[in-house]
Amino acid sequence: MADKKRIYLCLAHMSDAGLEQKYIKEAFDTNWVVPLGPNVDGFERDLEDFVNHADDADRTDNADIKKRVVALSSGTAAVHLALIAAGVKAGDEVIVQSFTFCASSHPITYLGAKPVFVDSEKDSWNMDPDLMEEAIKDRIAKTGKKPAAIVPVALYGMPYQIDRIMEIAKRYDIPVIEDAAEGFGSRYNGQVLGTFGKYGVLSFNGNKMITTSGGGALITSNEEEWREIMMYATQYRESYPYYQHEKIGYNYRMSNICAGIGRGQMTVVNDHIAHHKKVQKMYEELLADVKGVTVHKQPDLNLNDNLNTPVYDSNYWLCTITLDENLRIKGQENSYKTIVQGAVGGAAGVIHVADSATTDCQPNDNVEALRVYMDQAGVEARPLWKPMHKQPCYKDAPAYLNGVSEAMFKVGMCLPAGPYVGEDDVRYIVECIKKAIC
Repeated sequence: MADKKRIYLCLAHMSDAGLEQKYIKEAFDTNWVVPLGPNVDGFERDLEDFVNHADDADRTDNADIKKRVVALSSGTAAVHLALIAAGVKAGDEVIVQSFTFCASSHPITYLGAKPVFVDSEKDSWNMDPDLMEEAIKDRIAKTGKKPAAIVPVALYGMPYQIDRIMEIAKRYDIPVIEDAAEGFGSRYNGQVLGTFGKYGVLSFNGNKMITTSGGGALITSNEEEWREIMMYATQYRESYPYYQHEKIGYNYRMSNICAGIGRGQMTVVNDHIAHHKKVQKMYEELLADVKGVTVHKQPDLNLNDNLNTPVYDSNYWLCTITLDENLRIKGQENSYKTIVQGAVGGAAGVIHVADSATTDCQPNDNVEALRVYMDQAGVEARPLWKPMHKQPCYKDAPAYLNGVSEAMFKVGMCLPAGPYVGEDDVRYIVECIKKAIC
């Protein structure tokens, strides 16, 4: 085990042609190493081609609306600017999926607004539309006004029930901000996620479907709003020969260097998506007969008759499994006996060391034992996102719950799926899981 190279969840993968370095070299050769520049413009055009479905055969009736894209420094920045563009202000409430990463909800608090967390439906693990409507009605009854925005999330790349979410949102006239940070290239009824709502959010962090090292993008369909978002992202400078700011803006634009990486990555994005789907299929096949282990997969719905395409078409950014609570794992008796000294997974920065090895909401002992076993076997595995309504910083936030996200968090785990995860790696991972079971 010790001699095998470590298998990561989703390691950044550059194009074989080395186009990322080509665009970066151009930036250095022309001294465009500052934010903005030709690579940013080119990357935005590439993204617009992608989200607007350049192939007419892939279009839906709703996809002919011209989408514009703003390249930004992070997906978090994109959520923040989308909320501002949607008119969210201090004191407002924003409905947001609880089963997600903190970047979906933290920008709400940046604005002095309050997140209202909504639990998930059991098939996709994403926002439950019925519970969402219940939350809207209850917030109107309790506060006298409707929520200012709705933020569904494509958890691990899985599409949400966007048709139902949009139908309800339109009925109450609430803008939808699609957090497709993990769902770049995922589709619902053939349409790319991030293009249904008023705004769409993408992420190009180091472990996403494509990377710009760090970065993100905001999708909008309104030309005037696109220009306004551009202004907010570049510190809202007015057209004077000196710096004049009539509104508070942000330094959120993507650098020309990072955008050069993105331009090269766009040449392999479809290859990356196809690879993740292949890895998912292998997990489904190889773990099918392993008792107590279930691979989470997209809802099994019929093809859309009009489009001859799947309703759900996940990019499977990460592949996930759940463990039966009675499944026994080697070393399980030692779970949560030692305080973790650093972050588990990812390129973490400064981490506050916890006072205790346990919290009131954590994965079951067998999930933690399997994570440790896999780590020792050279495989990065990670718990699912801890629901935001169980995070201490949101203990006072309203939450509309059905138990799904907490239940999945207790039994779920993410497995490697990135472009560097080969067929032999998947077989090795599956064998490690089998050997870990008592």
